[in-house]
Amino acid sequence: MTGAVTAVSSNGVYSFSKPNRDSITLLAGLGVEGDVHAGVTVKHRSRMAQDPTQPNLRQVHLIHEELFAEVGGAGFQVAPGELGENITTRGIDLLGLPVGTLLRIGDGAVVEVTGLRNPCLQIDNFQDGLLKQVVGRDEAGALVRKAGIMGVVKEGGVVRPGDVIDVKLPDEPHRPLDRV
Repeated sequence: MTGAVTAVSSNGVYSFSKPNRDSITLLAGLGVEGDVHAGVTVKHRSRMAQDPTQPNLRQVHLIHEELFAEVGGAGFQVAPGELGENITTRGIDLLGLPVGTLLRIGDGAVVEVTGLRNPCLQIDNFQDGLLKQVVGRDEAGALVRKAGIMGVVKEGGVVRPGDVIDVKLPDEPHRPLDRV
Protein backbone atom coordinates (compact mmCIF):
# COMPACT_ATOMS: atom_id res chain seq x y z
CA MET A 1 0.00 0.00 0.00
CA THR A 2 1.35 3.40 -0.95
CA GLY A 3 0.22 7.01 -0.86
CA ALA A 4 1.73 10.45 -1.15
CA VAL A 5 2.53 13.53 0.89
CA THR A 6 0.51 16.53 -0.35
CA ALA A 7 1.73 19.11 2.19
CA VAL A 8 4.03 19.49 5.19
CA SER A 9 3.57 21.96 8.04
CA SER A 10 5.25 22.98 11.28
CA ASN A 11 5.25 25.76 13.82
CA GLY A 12 7.71 26.66 16.56
CA VAL A 13 5.01 28.26 18.73
CA TYR A 14 1.71 26.96 20.05
CA SER A 15 -1.06 27.70 17.57
CA PHE A 16 -3.95 25.70 16.21
CA SER A 17 -2.94 25.89 12.55
CA LYS A 18 0.56 25.33 11.21
CA PRO A 19 2.00 27.09 8.15
CA ASN A 20 2.92 24.98 5.15
CA ARG A 21 6.62 24.50 4.43
CA ASP A 22 8.70 23.41 1.44
CA SER A 23 10.00 20.58 3.63
CA ILE A 24 10.18 19.40 7.24
CA THR A 25 12.89 17.36 8.90
CA LEU A 26 11.86 14.46 11.10
CA LEU A 27 14.23 13.69 13.99
CA ALA A 28 14.33 10.13 15.37
CA GLY A 29 12.72 9.92 18.80
CA LEU A 30 11.76 13.60 18.81
CA GLY A 31 9.40 14.61 16.01
CA VAL A 32 9.46 17.52 13.58
CA GLU A 33 12.55 19.71 13.90
CA GLY A 34 11.59 23.15 15.19
CA ASP A 35 7.97 22.18 15.87
CA VAL A 36 6.51 23.05 19.27
CA HIS A 37 5.30 19.44 19.71
CA ALA A 38 8.73 17.84 19.20
CA GLY A 39 10.29 16.10 22.16
CA VAL A 40 10.79 12.85 24.04
CA THR A 41 8.06 13.72 26.55
CA VAL A 42 4.56 14.96 25.78
CA LYS A 43 4.27 18.55 24.50
CA HIS A 44 0.51 18.98 24.05
CA ARG A 45 -0.64 21.42 26.71
CA SER A 46 -3.54 19.35 28.06
CA ARG A 47 -1.34 16.25 28.33
CA MET A 48 1.47 18.22 30.01
CA ALA A 49 -1.01 19.46 32.62
CA GLN A 50 -1.91 15.83 33.44
CA ASP A 51 1.64 14.45 33.55
CA PRO A 52 4.58 16.19 31.81
CA THR A 53 6.74 13.04 32.08
CA GLN A 54 4.51 10.97 29.75
CA PRO A 55 6.28 9.68 26.63
CA ASN A 56 5.44 11.73 23.55
CA LEU A 57 3.33 9.42 21.39
CA ARG A 58 2.16 12.46 19.41
CA GLN A 59 5.43 13.60 17.77
CA VAL A 60 3.95 13.73 14.27
CA HIS A 61 0.33 14.42 13.30
CA LEU A 62 -0.88 13.15 9.92
CA ILE A 63 -4.24 13.91 8.26
CA HIS A 64 -5.62 12.42 5.05
CA GLU A 65 -6.42 15.07 2.44
CA GLU A 66 -9.62 13.19 1.64
CA LEU A 67 -11.05 14.53 4.94
CA PHE A 68 -10.97 18.06 3.51
CA ALA A 69 -13.24 17.00 0.63
CA GLU A 70 -15.55 15.21 3.08
CA VAL A 71 -16.02 18.25 5.32
CA GLY A 72 -16.21 20.43 2.20
CA GLY A 73 -19.40 18.57 1.33
CA ALA A 74 -20.87 19.96 4.55
CA GLY A 75 -19.81 23.51 3.68
CA PHE A 76 -16.46 23.74 5.47
CA GLN A 77 -13.27 24.85 3.77
CA VAL A 78 -10.11 23.34 5.26
CA ALA A 79 -6.64 23.47 3.76
CA PRO A 80 -3.47 21.54 4.65
CA GLY A 81 -1.96 22.59 7.99
CA GLU A 82 -5.10 24.33 9.19
CA LEU A 83 -6.05 21.50 11.57
CA GLY A 84 -2.53 21.48 13.03
CA GLU A 85 -1.15 18.48 11.17
CA ASN A 86 2.49 18.11 10.20
CA ILE A 87 1.93 15.85 7.18
CA THR A 88 -1.07 15.86 4.87
CA THR A 89 -1.45 12.62 2.90
CA ARG A 90 -3.42 11.27 -0.05
CA GLY A 91 -4.30 7.71 -0.98
CA ILE A 92 -3.92 5.96 2.39
CA ASP A 93 -6.74 5.00 4.77
CA LEU A 94 -4.88 6.45 7.76
CA LEU A 95 -7.76 5.81 10.16
CA GLY A 96 -7.87 2.12 9.20
CA LEU A 97 -4.20 1.46 9.96
CA PRO A 98 -3.35 -0.65 13.02
CA VAL A 99 -1.11 0.46 15.88
CA GLY A 100 2.54 -0.14 15.01
CA THR A 101 2.19 0.45 11.27
CA LEU A 102 5.40 1.87 9.80
CA LEU A 103 5.16 4.70 7.27
CA ARG A 104 8.34 5.09 5.19
CA ILE A 105 8.19 8.60 3.81
CA GLY A 106 10.43 9.94 1.08
CA ASP A 107 14.04 8.82 1.05
CA GLY A 108 14.28 7.43 4.55
CA ALA A 109 12.05 8.92 7.23
CA VAL A 110 10.00 6.34 9.13
CA VAL A 111 7.02 7.14 11.37
CA GLU A 112 5.44 4.49 13.59
CA VAL A 113 1.68 4.95 14.03
CA THR A 114 0.70 5.21 17.71
CA GLY A 115 -2.99 6.13 17.60
CA LEU A 116 -5.74 8.56 16.72
CA ARG A 117 -5.80 12.28 17.30
CA ASN A 118 -8.47 13.09 19.83
CA PRO A 119 -10.30 16.08 18.33
CA CYS A 120 -10.90 18.93 20.76
CA LEU A 121 -12.99 22.09 21.03
CA GLN A 122 -10.24 24.10 19.32
CA ILE A 123 -11.62 22.68 16.06
CA ASP A 124 -14.90 24.52 16.67
CA ASN A 125 -12.94 27.67 17.56
CA PHE A 126 -11.30 27.37 14.14
CA GLN A 127 -14.65 26.87 12.33
CA ASP A 128 -17.89 26.64 14.28
CA GLY A 129 -19.53 23.24 13.79
CA LEU A 130 -16.46 21.54 12.30
CA LEU A 131 -15.92 19.35 15.37
CA LYS A 132 -19.18 17.49 14.62
CA GLN A 133 -17.80 16.72 11.16
CA VAL A 134 -14.60 15.12 12.46
CA VAL A 135 -16.19 13.21 15.35
CA GLY A 136 -19.16 10.96 14.79
CA ARG A 137 -20.71 7.58 15.50
CA ASP A 138 -20.66 4.42 13.42
CA GLU A 139 -23.67 2.14 12.80
CA ALA A 140 -23.11 0.42 16.18
CA GLY A 141 -22.94 3.76 18.00
CA ALA A 142 -19.18 3.63 18.62
CA LEU A 143 -17.28 6.92 18.58
CA VAL A 144 -15.39 7.62 15.34
CA ARG A 145 -12.50 10.11 15.35
CA LYS A 146 -11.56 11.37 11.87
CA ALA A 147 -9.07 14.17 12.62
CA GLY A 148 -5.99 12.16 11.73
CA ILE A 149 -3.43 9.93 13.36
CA MET A 150 -0.38 10.39 15.52
CA GLY A 151 3.02 8.77 15.36
CA VAL A 152 6.59 8.75 16.60
CA VAL A 153 9.69 9.14 14.46
CA LYS A 154 11.69 5.91 14.22
CA GLU A 155 14.11 7.11 11.53
CA GLY A 156 14.77 10.73 10.67
CA GLY A 157 14.80 12.38 7.29
CA VAL A 158 13.50 15.22 5.17
CA VAL A 159 9.86 15.07 4.04
CA ARG A 160 8.49 17.10 1.13
CA PRO A 161 5.21 17.41 -0.75
CA GLY A 162 5.16 14.77 -3.49
CA ASP A 163 7.11 12.20 -1.46
CA VAL A 164 5.84 8.63 -1.65
CA ILE A 165 4.60 6.96 1.54
CA ASP A 166 5.10 3.19 1.76
CA VAL A 167 2.96 1.41 4.37
CA LYS A 168 4.27 -1.62 6.27
CA LEU A 169 1.68 -3.26 8.49
CA PRO A 170 2.82 -4.88 11.74
CA ASP A 171 2.58 -8.60 12.37
CA GLU A 172 -0.87 -9.85 13.26
CA PRO A 173 -2.90 -9.74 15.35
CA HIS A 174 -3.50 -6.10 14.49
CA ARG A 175 -4.62 -3.67 17.18
CA PRO A 176 -7.06 -0.99 16.01
CA LEU A 177 -6.13 2.63 16.63
CA ASP A 178 -7.40 4.35 19.75
CA ARG A 179 -6.88 7.93 20.91
CA VAL A 180 -3.44 8.90 22.19
